[in-house]
Amino acid sequence: MKCANKIYILLLVLFIVGYASSCKKYLDEKSNKTLVVPSSLEDLQGMLDNDFDMNTKNSSFGQTSDDDYFMTQDTYNAVSDLDRFVYTWRPKDYTYPNDWGYGYTPVFISNYCLDQLKKVERTKQNKIKWNNVNGSAHFFRAYYFLNLIWEFSKAYDEQTSVSDLGIVLRLSSDFNIPSTRSTVKQCYDQVISDLKEANDDLPDNPIHPLRPSKAASCATLARTYLSMRQYDSAYKYADLALKIKTDLLDYNSSEVDPSSTVPFQPYNKEIIFYTTQSGRYLPIFSFFSFVDTTLFASYSDNDLRKTIFYFPQGNYQSFKGQYTANPYLFFSGITTAEMMLTKAECLARKGQLSEAMSELNRLLPNRYITGTFTPLSATTKAIAIARVLSERRKELTMRALRWIDIKRLNKEGANILLKRIIGTETFSLAPNDKYYALPLPKDIIEQTGMPQN
Repeated sequence: MKCANKIYILLLVLFIVGYASSCKKYLDEKSNKTLVVPSSLEDLQGMLDNDFDMNTKNSSFGQTSDDDYFMTQDTYNAVSDLDRFVYTWRPKDYTYPNDWGYGYTPVFISNYCLDQLKKVERTKQNKIKWNNVNGSAHFFRAYYFLNLIWEFSKAYDEQTSVSDLGIVLRLSSDFNIPSTRSTVKQCYDQVISDLKEANDDLPDNPIHPLRPSKAASCATLARTYLSMRQYDSAYKYADLALKIKTDLLDYNSSEVDPSSTVPFQPYNKEIIFYTTQSGRYLPIFSFFSFVDTTLFASYSDNDLRKTIFYFPQGNYQSFKGQYTANPYLFFSGITTAEMMLTKAECLARKGQLSEAMSELNRLLPNRYITGTFTPLSATTKAIAIARVLSERRKELTMRALRWIDIKRLNKEGANILLKRIIGTETFSLAPNDKYYALPLPKDIIEQTGMPQN
């Protein structure tokens, strides 16, 4: 049996033992009953509610590769060899732990729950619980597939997606099924299918933002279609998400503390769905990185994000604007503000300029010192798109979204050239370079025989 299959067995055993040991009633049983296979709806919901496995595994490899931040020579010297190679877009062999392994952990749990759910009859009495397990499992699988696609596949292209290599679409917890790479089109089709099924089963709003909901599935569909540059569909689902949830944080309010290293309260009202980046790659942490100077200069002095998101560190500024209430956890979830920006971009691209600016003018007064914001307007489609993208960059910085934004915008002809300067060396990444599909882990390639990027 291949090593990869052994890993699946080990994961299954760990989940089963972990679930059993978490409940005192299981510990009180005799030894022949201590190993419990999760199979009831309550068991399966408990596995999906395990936030450590289901909400903290978002990719950070792409965040480490993007242009939201930079490192000085001293900080560059302080990080690991792998971090340096990722930062400068140079291929390097690496093994677990990594984003690939982290992303497939919630995929495995989702598949296990769906496999077990086939054995549970859906009845009038258990309908709500059954639907929530089914919808949540499909949602989580799609959510992590999408993030893996963004990191390890090329940007979606209508002409080449049927042949471009995507990720592995594992749709069963059966470890005997070999892992093979699907095409980019197949991957996006699976994500969309899973999210639409989730959307049918989930409640409009969750009991907690760690749980999926209809608002979250609509918002993730909006993310999906935006990354595919299918703007009509992205608009449709961003609008649907905002019809369910519209709460915005006013950065002038007592809910935000500009002077704190953690300015935002945990699980604030703006969050549609909560996840954090895996944190595997050190350069994104505030004590190693500095905000891109051009990005920082783009904030007006009346823009509260300039002092709430950043703090001075030596000659530069570092990031503290996580929606996690934890300086060591970087937020990657979905907010109402993101959906407004998605909706605005789609409207701008459709030539509906006043409607696009209206979305920005609904969001931005909550980001400026009270009474200082001047409503935006646009006379051309190009100006409207540029204004939306500028606000998107300022609002969603360090949320693991910039990497896919660069990829999709370069497909639109944005010609974004990435550059790093380390001492006397300059590293660059050209638009649409093949490295935008990040390299897969060496051990995965060796175990499965899959082609490397």
